[in-house]
Parts: sequence; C-alpha cells; structure tokens
Amino acid sequence: MPRTNLFKRLESSGEAFQQSIERHILRNYIFLHALEHDLPLPIGTQDNGLLDSGSYDEDPDDPNAEAELFGEGEDEETHAAEILNLASEAGFKKRAAEAYQLYVTQFKSRFKWLRAALFIDSLATDLKNDGDSLMNVLNRCGDWKPDADAKLDALHKLLTKTHPNEKVLIFTQFADTVRYLTQNLLARGVEELAGVTGGSEDPTTFAWRFSPTSNRHKSNKNNSAFLPENELRCLIATDVLSEGQNLQDAAVIVNYDLPWAIIRLIQRAGRVDRIGQKSEKILCYSFLPADGIEKLINLRSRVRSRLRENAEVVGTDEAFFEDDSEKQKLVDLYNEKSGILDGDADNEVDLASYAYQIWKNATEADPTLKSTIEALPEVVFSTKEHAAASKKPAGALVYLRTAEGNDALAWVDTEGNAVTQSQFEILRAAECSPGTPALPRRDDHHSLVRKGAELIVSEEKAVGGQLGRPSGARFRTYERLKRHAEHVKGTLFESPRLAKAIEEIYRFPLRQSATDALNRQLRAGVSDEALADLVIALRDDDRLCLVHDEEQSQEPQIICSLGLSEP
Repeated sequence: MPRTNLFKRLESSGEAFQQSIERHILRNYIFLHALEHDLPLPIGTQDNGLLDSGSYDEDPDDPNAEAELFGEGEDEETHAAEILNLASEAGFKKRAAEAYQLYVTQFKSRFKWLRAALFIDSLATDLKNDGDSLMNVLNRCGDWKPDADAKLDALHKLLTKTHPNEKVLIFTQFADTVRYLTQNLLARGVEELAGVTGGSEDPTTFAWRFSPTSNRHKSNKNNSAFLPENELRCLIATDVLSEGQNLQDAAVIVNYDLPWAIIRLIQRAGRVDRIGQKSEKILCYSFLPADGIEKLINLRSRVRSRLRENAEVVGTDEAFFEDDSEKQKLVDLYNEKSGILDGDADNEVDLASYAYQIWKNATEADPTLKSTIEALPEVVFSTKEHAAASKKPAGALVYLRTAEGNDALAWVDTEGNAVTQSQFEILRAAECSPGTPALPRRDDHHSLVRKGAELIVSEEKAVGGQLGRPSGARFRTYERLKRHAEHVKGTLFESPRLAKAIEEIYRFPLRQSATDALNRQLRAGVSDEALADLVIALRDDDRLCLVHDEEQSQEPQIICSLGLSEP
C-alpha cells in the first residue's frame, strides 16, 4: 500500500490506520508463505474482503466488494479479532497460511499464479524486512484508545450538543471508520444511529430509515423501514450513499475525512441539497487533517488545486474551507460563473438522479401525468417563455438519440449556434412549473431543431465517432483501456478478454447499468488496471454492451424538442 494512502487512513481514524497496516503485513506474509514452501504466488488484487471478513475498507463500486473470506453465517467479530490481534510474526504466519489455502482453493480463479522459482531470492528478504518495520509501527503505537480520540470527541459533541435533535448524515471514505464510529458513538449513548457500507446487505433500507419522507412511495409504503420505531437520526456511511439516494430529510452533513476527488464532496452534499429539501440552509462540516498529517499528504492544497484545474459542477455552496477565497471558488462553480459548466466536467453531474427526482415529484403530484407522457408520440415539441440572457439566449432545446444509440441534448440559439455543451445546463433550461403555459410554436422552430440535431451528429462524428462525447463513459473508457492494452502488450498481463471487451465497446453502445458503473469509477479516479478488471467482469456477465447485428443501420431519432421564446 502506498505510503500516502496509509497516512490518508490515519487522517480518517487511528483504527483504520492500524487495520490497514495489519492487512499490509498479512499480504506480505501470504507471499512469504508461498516462497518458503515453493508454492505458486497469487498475482492480482488481494482485496480486503479476502483478507478478513469483519473489518475492511471495501469500495462500494468494486464488483468484488462483496467477497468474503469466510462463509456466510460466520461470526464476523470473531474473525476480525483474529486479524486485529496479530502483531507478532507467529500470528501473521498462522493467518497467512490459512488465507493462502483459501486463495488456492475457493478463490483460485480470482488470481493468476506464478511459480515461486521465477522470483529473485531478495524478494523474501525485502518482504520480511517490510513486515518487521510495519510490526514495529504497530508495537510502538499500541492499541488505539477511543477515549483519547479528540476527533471522535468533536463528532460526539457535534451530534449531542450542536445538533442534538436534527438529522445528521456523516460520510467517511473507509468502511473501517464507519464501523469504528458506529460502535463508539453507540457506546457513548448516541441513539437512533446506524452505519452503512458497501458490504451492508441493503444500503437502500438505511437510506429509507434515515430519510423516510423523501423516499416513501406507494410501491414501498408498507415496508418496515418506514415504521416510526425504525427511523434513524444519525447515519454514518461510506460513499455507497453518495450517489442515487434521496436523503433530503436531513440538512446537516459531516465529512469526517476529505476525499482526494472534489467531486465526492459535491456528490455527498447533493444527497440532501436536492428537490424536496425543506430547510433554507444546509450545513456542511468538514474535518481537516491534523497539521502533522497535512504536511505529509498536503491534502488541502491538493483539493484546492483540483478546484482551480477542473471545471466541475458543484451541488452545493457550503464552505469546505475557512478562508473566503476558497468559499468563493465553490460559489462561483455552483453559479456556473463564466460558463464553467462547459466542457468535460458535465459528465460528473448525477444527471440520472436529477432527472428521476423531477419525474418522481411530478408524477406523485399528478398521477395522471405518467400515462399522459408515456402516450406522447416521438418528435413531440412545445414552446415556453424564456428570459434570455447573454449566456442563455432564446432558441431551441433538442433531445436526440443518435444512430449509435447515444442519448444527447443540444441547445441552439436563434442563429443555430451551440449555446453550451453542458447536458446538465440544457436539462435545467427545460425546467418549468406544472402550470407553465405553452406558447405558439416559433416560426423557426423546426429549422432550429434540425440544426441542433446536426450539431449533435457532427460532434459525435468529429470527436468520438460511435464512441459518443469525449466526456462520456464510453469514450473515456475506450481511450484508457486502449492505452492500457498497449502498455501491457507482450507482457504477462496481456489479456485476450480485455481486447475483446475493447472491441465491443468500440462497436456497440454501453448498457445503461455499465455506463453508471463506469462513470462512478472514472469519477473516483480508478486505475487503468482496475478499470480493465471491471470491464472484463461486466462483459463476462453480459452487462457491458448492447450487442446487435452490425448490418442493422439506424438513423438518428429526435425524441422531443422545446422552443425557448422571449416574453
């Protein structure tokens, strides 16, 4: 594990730091076990779920995150204790032998295997020295003492003194920290509290219990999660709940640690700063690294740098930093200052969630609306009043499905020129209240729609061909995997399965579920190797592309359009 990542876990919680070191040592001893007994070495990611079932930093988007070393029904706490009390060479050797046996039997297909003889003799020495150094760190630190944890104290005070009655949503990057906080806050008497991670059986149920008002629907109204006695006041979660969930019953968010990617902060705030939020003000608290750790990992300046370098769409305007200049940058991003929404960052917006929430609220308010909309013909159009501005002129909005099956929006002005490339901004321009009157069709409506359709088709051909927009998941995944495949060509890691997956991505459109999964991983900064593993897994499960006969030619299809006329 990179040194910086260990410090990042230390910044999250001492418990997560110690557990990560222990896992690192155990990985070393698994290799040492194989080398010492002349056994093949497992090549591949030894995810934390395979190292111990009771305590691990799973990635909620990892397709292997649900994997557990022990069978279902085993006592998690017992096995976690076996892992977490192994700060001795004998203990790690015993556990490594057990883990290796499971790797070579139950999980053999997860790894590639190399003969021990292929490795140089110094590898065993280096692994042993590395393990000894890390064990020395553990022994010098001693057991982590929650009673002396100032950061935990501050969170406890926030929940019991500052916001004793409000709902509070607490985010952390690591599942270890979720479990640590849940256990210790419950022990301190914080009631109506729960923790949820990617390994939880049903994360959505926790979202319903925490935010019943915004999630209750006629299809789930009888679910026990909505019973008053099951309602939660405090919810601690990894980023498994940072996308696709309605949590707007709350108006207080806590970032217990700061993620590397600024988009994670935005997504977290977006869970409560959304349609249906009744509070006038949303409070967002962020715990910053202690000075010593900040000097080592330079986290705050990394986040600031990314704010400067990336035009990302911010879902809220809270101050993540104390100084006004940083707050203003976030406000400017939120308000789309200087056309900041134009460009690749548009893909970072949770468009599906945004659109679904609009649909849900509208159809709940008027149950007849659903059947009315579904009965509308293709190429339907309307016109609404639009207060034109320099950056938001009158014209027309076009929703088109291209010949390659890619959905796209366009906004053209009265001259037929593109106004913005931001799909989110175009969607927002279409927003109107239920009582908004329809205006007469613009005289130039159909010609503008034609120009909008031509713009979408020409852009697709110019920048990505059938791969779609350069900011899209399909285009970015293809480009990265093509580069990765070239990098590993002729090596042990060259994969015919990856080559077939790349070919399918080029030839066929992605399934929507694949697009969502790839977007999440790309936003989270997934490595090329991990991206390749995900794509191969999706293809193996027939969840990657919509494969069709290439002889079937399709024409671009206009779904609908909306004219924008000045008062």
